[in-house]
Amino acid sequence: MSSHRDTYRASCTGFRAGFMAPPAMRQVRVRDRRATAQVGRHARLELVFAVRDGRTVLTHSYAEPPFRPGRWFAEGSGLHMILASSSPGVFGGDVLDQSVVVEEGASVRLTSQSAPQLHPSASGATARVRSSYRVAAGARLSCHWDASIPFAGACLDQRIEVDVAGGAELYWSDAMMGGRDARGERWRFSSIAHELRICRAGALAYLERFRIAPADRSLSHPWIAGEATFFGTALAAGAVQTLPGEAERVHTMLNAIEGVRGAADTLDESFLVVRLMGKSSVPFHEARARVREMLTHS
Repeated sequence: MSSHRDTYRASCTGFRAGFMAPPAMRQVRVRDRRATAQVGRHARLELVFAVRDGRTVLTHSYAEPPFRPGRWFAEGSGLHMILASSSPGVFGGDVLDQSVVVEEGASVRLTSQSAPQLHPSASGATARVRSSYRVAAGARLSCHWDASIPFAGACLDQRIEVDVAGGAELYWSDAMMGGRDARGERWRFSSIAHELRICRAGALAYLERFRIAPADRSLSHPWIAGEATFFGTALAAGAVQTLPGEAERVHTMLNAIEGVRGAADTLDESFLVVRLMGKSSVPFHEARARVREMLTHS
C-alpha cells in the first residue's frame, strides 16, 4: 500500500478518516443529507473494491458516523478490511444502511472490529439495519462476522441481500447470541427479525428468515434452542468449495466438538450451507473457525 499514502479526514460532506485511500477516490464526493439530530443514528456506508495493476484496492468509500472503514491489509492480490464503528453498538431507533460492491476479479475479505452490541432504547424503538453486497463475475467476497450480542429489551430488524454473479465466489458467516448469559439476560431481548437473501446469477439461491420474540414462547424448549445460546450460519458458494464430500466432512467435524451441534448440506454442487449452535463461547467459536478453514482452505 506504499503508493497510496494519503489519509483522508473529512467533514460530513466527504470521506471519513481512518483509511488509506487510492488517488482515484479523491474525485468522488457524496453529500450527507442527514438532519443534525440524525447524525450518529441514521447512517450509510458505501464501499467499492476493484482491481488496479493486478491488486485489489478500495476505489470508493463513503461512511457516515458511526460507520468507519477500518484499516486494510494486502492478502496476496486480495485485500482484508476490518469494518469498525465509533459507536458502542446499535441502538433502538437507529437506521443503518450499508452497500458493498466487489468488482470483477477483485478478492475481498471483510471482518468486524468486535462483537456488535444491540442496545434497547427508552421508547422501545426498533433498530433497522439494511445491508447490500454485490459480487461481480470472477470476484471473491469472504465475510466472517463476530456474533451479535442483544441486550435486554433490544429490538432489531435486519435485512441482508447478497447478489453473486455467475463465476463469482462467496463465503459468508454470521452469528448471534441469545443475550448476555453471564448477566442473566439469556432471551431477554424484545425481538430480532432477520433476513438473509442470497441470489446467484440472478436467481434466488438461499433465503433465511426468522423473527425471535422470547416473550411469545419458550426458546429453551429442546426442539427449539435447548441449552444453546450461540447460533450461526455459514455459506460457501462457487469455487470456494468444490471438493466431493465436503459437506459430510464439515458435518462430522461439527458434531465431534463437545458443546456444539451442527449440520452441513449442499443445495447444489457449488453451494454449501452450515447451521450450528453452541452452549458456550469457546467451542462455538472454535467450530466457526474450523468451518471457515475447511470451506475457504485458509
